[in-house]
Amino acid sequence: MIDKLLSISKKYLVLGLLIVFPFITLSQTSIKGNALTALIAVPNFGAEFTIGEKTTFQVDAAASFWTIDGVPMKFILLFPEFRYYTKESGYGFFFGAHIGGGKYKLQKPQYFDTDYYQDGYSLFYGMTIGYQFILNERLNLELFLGGGSQQAYYKGYSLETGEREDGATNYNKSGEFLPYRGGLMLVYKLK
Repeated sequence: MIDKLLSISKKYLVLGLLIVFPFITLSQTSIKGNALTALIAVPNFGAEFTIGEKTTFQVDAAASFWTIDGVPMKFILLFPEFRYYTKESGYGFFFGAHIGGGKYKLQKPQYFDTDYYQDGYSLFYGMTIGYQFILNERLNLELFLGGGSQQAYYKGYSLETGEREDGATNYNKSGEFLPYRGGLMLVYKLK
């Protein structure tokens, strides 16, 4: 399953680079890494491209490849986001609108201490607020928090047997409004 996901990811990476390349060559570009998620060994990286005096387009991804005590805690998330800054793009207070998606194989919180895990995907749409603090000409710190609607589609399996155990015909579905992204990004401005 992970091999198939990686194969698909390579195709989308090439497509993404073709889409993003004009932004990189024509605008102020920043690359980012989330210091808070790095503390729990979950990489979260992004790139932000200036598209106007007060607007930017950002894409970031987070992933976990862990299995803990036989329980999968694996996911990959991707969030494209449009941002508006109140001062100048890339500086100060901002708010953004995003749509994202993710694939996961993990144990949802309500199933902790059981023999069940879930395998599925989620769709996200919501808002982000944050602030970029200027450290110097090339470095910023970005504090941010985002949330909104999370719509999940998944199947439930037994950890012991690997057999499907949820009794649903197709996918189980759940949806919540909740915070699902945040952190402290170290931002490096390329141009």
